[in-house]
Amino acid sequence: MTQLYILADEYREAAAKLADLDLDEQTIADTLESLSGDLEVKAANVAMFARNLEATAAQIKEAEGQMAARRKSLESRVDGLRRYLLASLQSAGITKVEGPMLRIAVRDNPPAVDVFDAAQVPAAFMRQAEPPPPAPDKAAIKAALQQGTDVPGCRIVQGKRLEVKA
Repeated sequence: MTQLYILADEYREAAAKLADLDLDEQTIADTLESLSGDLEVKAANVAMFARNLEATAAQIKEAEGQMAARRKSLESRVDGLRRYLLASLQSAGITKVEGPMLRIAVRDNPPAVDVFDAAQVPAAFMRQAEPPPPAPDKAAIKAALQQGTDVPGCRIVQGKRLEVKA
Protein backbone atom coordinates (compact mmCIF):
# COMPACT_ATOMS: atom_id res chain seq x y z
CA MET A 1 0.00 0.00 0.00
CA THR A 2 1.33 3.41 -0.93
CA GLN A 3 2.14 5.76 1.92
CA LEU A 4 0.27 9.04 2.38
CA TYR A 5 3.27 11.31 1.80
CA ILE A 6 4.02 9.52 -1.50
CA LEU A 7 0.41 9.97 -2.64
CA ALA A 8 0.57 13.66 -1.70
CA ASP A 9 3.80 14.11 -3.70
CA GLU A 10 2.31 12.33 -6.72
CA TYR A 11 -0.81 14.50 -6.56
CA ARG A 12 1.28 17.69 -6.32
CA GLU A 13 3.50 16.58 -9.25
CA ALA A 14 0.48 15.69 -11.39
CA ALA A 15 -1.14 19.05 -10.63
CA ALA A 16 2.06 20.84 -11.67
CA LYS A 17 2.34 18.81 -14.92
CA LEU A 18 -1.32 19.36 -15.78
CA ALA A 19 -0.92 23.08 -15.25
CA ASP A 20 1.85 23.09 -17.88
CA LEU A 21 -0.29 21.26 -20.48
CA ASP A 22 -2.77 23.08 -22.65
CA LEU A 23 -5.91 21.34 -21.32
CA ASP A 24 -9.35 22.69 -20.55
CA GLU A 25 -10.35 23.24 -16.90
CA GLN A 26 -12.81 20.34 -16.82
CA THR A 27 -10.17 17.83 -17.98
CA ILE A 28 -7.71 19.10 -15.35
CA ALA A 29 -10.38 18.94 -12.63
CA ASP A 30 -11.44 15.42 -13.63
CA THR A 31 -7.83 14.18 -13.72
CA LEU A 32 -7.01 15.68 -10.30
CA GLU A 33 -10.24 14.29 -8.85
CA SER A 34 -9.36 10.78 -10.01
CA LEU A 35 -5.90 11.12 -8.45
CA SER A 36 -7.23 12.49 -5.20
CA GLY A 37 -9.34 9.39 -4.54
CA ASP A 38 -6.45 7.28 -3.17
CA LEU A 39 -5.09 10.28 -1.30
CA GLU A 40 -8.45 10.98 0.38
CA VAL A 41 -8.97 7.33 1.31
CA LYS A 42 -5.47 7.13 2.80
CA ALA A 43 -5.94 10.44 4.66
CA ALA A 44 -9.24 9.20 6.11
CA ASN A 45 -7.60 5.94 7.18
CA VAL A 46 -4.75 7.79 8.91
CA ALA A 47 -7.25 10.08 10.67
CA MET A 48 -9.29 7.08 11.85
CA PHE A 49 -6.15 5.37 13.14
CA ALA A 50 -5.25 8.56 15.04
CA ARG A 51 -8.76 8.59 16.56
CA ASN A 52 -8.35 4.97 17.67
CA LEU A 53 -5.05 5.84 19.36
CA GLU A 54 -6.67 8.85 21.06
CA ALA A 55 -9.46 6.62 22.38
CA THR A 56 -6.96 4.06 23.66
CA ALA A 57 -4.93 6.81 25.36
CA ALA A 58 -8.09 8.18 27.01
CA GLN A 59 -9.00 4.71 28.28
CA ILE A 60 -5.50 4.24 29.70
CA LYS A 61 -5.69 7.66 31.39
CA GLU A 62 -9.05 6.73 32.94
CA ALA A 63 -7.65 3.38 34.13
CA GLU A 64 -4.65 5.18 35.64
CA GLY A 65 -7.01 7.43 37.57
CA GLN A 66 -9.01 4.46 38.82
CA MET A 67 -5.86 2.59 39.82
CA ALA A 68 -4.49 5.67 41.64
CA ALA A 69 -7.76 6.01 43.55
CA ARG A 70 -7.67 2.32 44.45
CA ARG A 71 -4.03 2.60 45.59
CA LYS A 72 -4.85 5.62 47.77
CA SER A 73 -7.78 3.74 49.27
CA LEU A 74 -5.59 0.74 50.09
CA GLU A 75 -2.86 2.96 51.55
CA SER A 76 -5.44 4.72 53.69
CA ARG A 77 -6.78 1.39 54.87
CA VAL A 78 -3.24 0.23 55.76
CA ASP A 79 -2.66 3.44 57.75
CA GLY A 80 -5.93 2.95 59.60
CA LEU A 81 -5.11 -0.68 60.43
CA ARG A 82 -1.65 0.30 61.70
CA ARG A 83 -3.10 3.07 63.90
CA TYR A 84 -5.72 0.62 65.20
CA LEU A 85 -3.03 -2.00 65.96
CA LEU A 86 -0.77 0.55 67.70
CA ALA A 87 -3.63 1.92 69.80
CA SER A 88 -4.74 -1.59 70.78
CA LEU A 89 -1.24 -2.68 71.79
CA GLN A 90 -0.66 0.53 73.75
CA SER A 91 -3.98 0.25 75.60
CA ALA A 92 -3.09 -3.33 76.54
CA GLY A 93 0.45 -2.31 77.57
CA ILE A 94 2.03 -4.72 75.08
CA THR A 95 5.27 -3.57 73.41
CA LYS A 96 6.22 -6.78 71.58
CA VAL A 97 4.44 -9.57 69.77
CA GLU A 98 6.55 -12.41 68.34
CA GLY A 99 5.16 -14.98 65.98
CA PRO A 100 6.42 -17.46 63.41
CA MET A 101 5.65 -15.12 60.46
CA LEU A 102 6.46 -11.67 61.85
CA ARG A 103 7.56 -9.59 64.79
CA ILE A 104 5.62 -6.55 66.00
CA ALA A 105 7.18 -3.95 68.28
CA VAL A 106 5.97 -0.60 69.61
CA ARG A 107 8.87 1.83 69.29
CA ASP A 108 9.45 5.50 70.02
CA ASN A 109 9.79 7.75 66.96
CA PRO A 110 12.80 10.06 66.73
CA PRO A 111 12.19 13.50 68.29
CA ALA A 112 10.30 15.84 65.94
CA VAL A 113 9.41 19.52 66.05
CA ASP A 114 5.77 20.47 66.35
CA VAL A 115 5.18 24.05 65.17
CA PHE A 116 1.83 24.76 66.80
CA ASP A 117 1.89 28.53 66.06
CA ALA A 118 4.03 29.61 63.09
CA ALA A 119 3.32 33.30 63.78
CA GLN A 120 5.47 33.13 66.93
CA VAL A 121 8.54 31.60 65.24
CA PRO A 122 11.44 34.13 64.96
CA ALA A 123 12.47 35.19 61.44
CA ALA A 124 15.87 33.50 61.82
CA PHE A 125 14.08 30.13 61.84
CA MET A 126 11.88 30.82 58.81
CA ARG A 127 12.73 29.67 55.28
CA GLN A 128 12.13 32.10 52.46
CA ALA A 129 10.65 30.60 49.31
CA GLU A 130 12.42 31.45 46.07
CA PRO A 131 10.32 33.85 44.02
CA PRO A 132 9.37 32.46 40.63
CA PRO A 133 11.52 33.76 37.79
CA PRO A 134 9.89 36.42 35.63
CA ALA A 135 8.02 34.99 32.66
CA PRO A 136 6.62 36.74 29.60
CA ASP A 137 2.91 37.64 29.82
CA LYS A 138 1.92 36.25 26.42
CA ALA A 139 -1.66 37.60 26.60
CA ALA A 140 -0.42 41.16 27.22
CA ILE A 141 2.25 40.82 24.53
CA LYS A 142 -0.32 39.54 22.02
CA ALA A 143 -2.69 42.42 22.81
CA ALA A 144 0.14 44.95 22.40
CA LEU A 145 1.30 43.45 19.09
CA GLN A 146 -2.26 43.37 17.74
CA GLN A 147 -2.60 47.08 18.58
CA GLY A 148 0.55 47.82 16.61
CA THR A 149 2.95 48.24 19.52
CA ASP A 150 6.45 46.90 18.86
CA VAL A 151 7.54 44.37 21.49
CA PRO A 152 11.24 43.47 21.03
CA GLY A 153 11.86 39.74 20.79
CA CYS A 154 8.22 38.94 20.06
CA ARG A 155 6.02 38.42 17.03
CA ILE A 156 2.62 36.95 16.29
CA VAL A 157 2.70 33.64 14.44
CA GLN A 158 -0.18 31.77 12.84
CA GLY A 159 0.20 27.99 12.90
CA LYS A 160 -1.90 25.27 11.34
CA ARG A 161 -3.81 22.48 13.04
CA LEU A 162 -5.63 19.44 11.84
CA GLU A 163 -9.31 19.22 12.64
CA VAL A 164 -11.04 15.87 12.27
CA LYS A 165 -14.83 15.79 12.67
CA ALA A 166 -17.19 12.86 12.43
